[in-house]
Amino acid sequence: MEMCSRTRSILVATAVAAAVLSLAGANVLDDFAVDWAPQNVRFAEDGRGVSLQLDRSAGCRIRTKTSFLYLLSYSWFQVTRQASFQLSTYTSSEGRQHDEIDFEFLGNAAGQPYTIHTNMFVAAMGNREVQFKPWFDPTTGFHNYTISWSPCMIVWFVDGVPIRLYKNSQGVAFPSSQQMSGFMSIWASTDAWATQGGRVRTDWSKAPFVSNYRDIRLPVNDDFPAHSGPCELNKDQMGHMQEIQGKYMLYNYCHDSKRFNGQMPGECKQY
Repeated sequence: MEMCSRTRSILVATAVAAAVLSLAGANVLDDFAVDWAPQNVRFAEDGRGVSLQLDRSAGCRIRTKTSFLYLLSYSWFQVTRQASFQLSTYTSSEGRQHDEIDFEFLGNAAGQPYTIHTNMFVAAMGNREVQFKPWFDPTTGFHNYTISWSPCMIVWFVDGVPIRLYKNSQGVAFPSSQQMSGFMSIWASTDAWATQGGRVRTDWSKAPFVSNYRDIRLPVNDDFPAHSGPCELNKDQMGHMQEIQGKYMLYNYCHDSKRFNGQMPGECKQY
């Protein structure tokens, strides 16, 4: 990537994030509550961060005290070193017909890279997975992971660079009617899709496993920049996204014709 164009993309994401910072509370405790295993959650004394712990008894989860129709979820976190667990930042509505937008790290075999897993659900229907191998070590420091959900598109960003785009096109299922809350969680997974078909197991002798979040920001109401922002990525952003996908994408449901018996989902025509 050319440094100048990459920098422009990061500046775009930073500008949007700065607008969200002006809307969000400075203290994580002001905006989030623990809704699973409070004994495994540690809030930083300065209020800017939180540590989520996984042990044999449980993982844990925090969620926003408010739900939103469209939002920008902006957080920095550092992934723990361990296989067979899931670390997530995601948005979700309530109920059996829920909408959801996922950004997850799936633990891999010891010493192997993690899988960055993205997905979305509309009325409880998912099956829109796109996965990447990270081009950095997520365990050695903090990186930024952002979900931008606006009326016209959803974009997943890593360190200010878009890695996936889902447009609200005519005839395509898109989350637009249910308010969602923001969640951060860690747990041990036994699902085949998250554990390489069950081959990857958690080594509990190394527990507890701790992942650290900081500077988590979401809007405090519906009046935020996504409503008036652009409905497409700029040329530089599209170029960076295509480069990331070309080099690091492991799986895209829109490329899996066998899975859908040749009847591809309508949104796959976008790409």
